Amino acid sequence: MRASLIQIAVDEGESVESRRRRMASLVREQAGADLVVLPELWTTGAFAFEEFAGQAEPLEGPTHEVMAKAASEAGVWLHAGSIPERTSDGTLYNTSLLFSPSGERAATYRKIHRFGFDKGEAVLMGRGEDLVTVRLPETTLGVATCYDLRFPELFRGLVDAGAETLVIPAGWPERRRDHWTLLARARAVENQVFVLACGTAGTHARVPQAGHSIVVDPWGQVLAEAGAGEEVLTVEFDPGKVAVTREQFPALKDRVL
Repeated sequence: MRASLIQIAVDEGESVESRRRRMASLVREQAGADLVVLPELWTTGAFAFEEFAGQAEPLEGPTHEVMAKAASEAGVWLHAGSIPERTSDGTLYNTSLLFSPSGERAATYRKIHRFGFDKGEAVLMGRGEDLVTVRLPETTLGVATCYDLRFPELFRGLVDAGAETLVIPAGWPERRRDHWTLLARARAVENQVFVLACGTAGTHARVPQAGHSIVVDPWGQVLAEAGAGEEVLTVEFDPGKVAVTREQFPALKDRVL
């Protein structure tokens, strides 16, 4: 299976419309991949809290339209990162969009754990409630977003729902980059899954971003890791390794809680 993680910088001088066009072009360039993954809140920047309300869009808004078309044109499964979604009652959510190679929306995920400690996303956005998995021909994806990475219970739930590959878009800050790598590897090892974690580069809202998108195998080995700048990280991996790992080292069978 071939996956491409598109790590871009959210340049405050670039319009959202321009960024959508640029991202769509990058997705189309990944034709031949099985799965393409984008970062969290790449239309606004994950720390641009003051932009959330003004840039929020309905679920089937302009980003949905552009990304659905890009997935179809590239013929790829596309985790289109997340957007600030506004529902009909005015509630904002940090919502991930997943599209099939035909451009149909295959799933949505509203971020469950909101970052901010009583400010920022934690007070501006509603909390999602549902665990989301998506069956691809090669593997079952379990979907999470950024701060979710710190909460292992969520991933146990995804594994119980059949997840074999965890896909985690993020806008992770540089000052906690060591946590990013550590937690991505931990989630892979403890759940015996592949982890595909896609972050952002550059600086937005005065917060330097970690970059370093990463792909980890079920043994915790790093298969590929990006640098700090803009990059498309492409890796080939064998989803069948999940079943082999769980058979060779059946730790999940010994779960008590």
